[in-house]
Amino acid sequence: MSSAPKVSEYEPVSRWAKVPHGISFGAGANSVAVDSNDRIIIFNRGTDPVAIFDRDGNFLDSWGHGEFVNPHGITIGPDGDFYLIDDMGHFVQRRSPDGKVLLTLGTPREAAEKQSGKPFNRPTHVAVSGDGDIYVTDGYGNSRIHHFAEDGQLLGGWGMPGTEPGQFSLPHNVCWTSKGTLAVCDRENHRVQFFHPDGSFAGQWHFHRPVAIATRPDLNPYIYLVELGPDGIQRGVPNIGLKVRIIDEDGQVRQTFGDGTLGSGPRQFIAPHGIAVDSAGDVYIAEVSASSLKAHDGITSLGETVSLRKWRVVG
Repeated sequence: MSSAPKVSEYEPVSRWAKVPHGISFGAGANSVAVDSNDRIIIFNRGTDPVAIFDRDGNFLDSWGHGEFVNPHGITIGPDGDFYLIDDMGHFVQRRSPDGKVLLTLGTPREAAEKQSGKPFNRPTHVAVSGDGDIYVTDGYGNSRIHHFAEDGQLLGGWGMPGTEPGQFSLPHNVCWTSKGTLAVCDRENHRVQFFHPDGSFAGQWHFHRPVAIATRPDLNPYIYLVELGPDGIQRGVPNIGLKVRIIDEDGQVRQTFGDGTLGSGPRQFIAPHGIAVDSAGDVYIAEVSASSLKAHDGITSLGETVSLRKWRVVG
């Protein structure tokens, strides 16, 4: 039996974010991160690409207008800088919290040959080590993890299409675990793969279309994992995906929230896509709700759909 601390109970916080009139997340909130001051940063495809809120949902600031093609993922580095991933723009940028460009990886708007293993063809997410090394999941048009030095020099990488250990079918999200391994959401292989920093394989877990992953080693050793709902003929089948799992280091699910059904209710999800955890243990989930409903169900007239969720610790 795991010796990890007891996992808290959670409850949804409806209408958490107070989004000002005139600001829209467009296709959805898309991705979320929490900085050291518990500011909630939303990297999105709407009017204000980087939108910043406090824990109570009050709007603080925004920037990035007209500077991105298709925002996809955001990570806060150990130094507090923002690492922003533009998948259709085929680049990763390190920016200061006020938006100054500090480093660009890739050539904006120029894609590497698809499945060539060269950076980038629609990259998805970033993890940054304590010494500044940058690991990028290059997921939609590649099946690879690229390893860069802090200054942007390409040091290596691993991965190719496939189902064997170290191979990928859409590496979509990545984070560091409390054990010092990289956890990668190998989304369409329905698994999370774990790697040592040198790329050597360290294990895998099975989950339904794991789409986003986060940890808070300063709080606990747990992994917070989002399961995307089923696609195609299984779309709408209940209890398959559309949940958040809190998992201990042994791979045991210690807590689950989300009722596993598709919808806009407070305990439902539509298309979860990103996750972050604040210093109190509260959990934020970003969704690409509008684009998912349009693509799968032909729904285009709902206005601003629910796309940013908060679940708070009870007590």
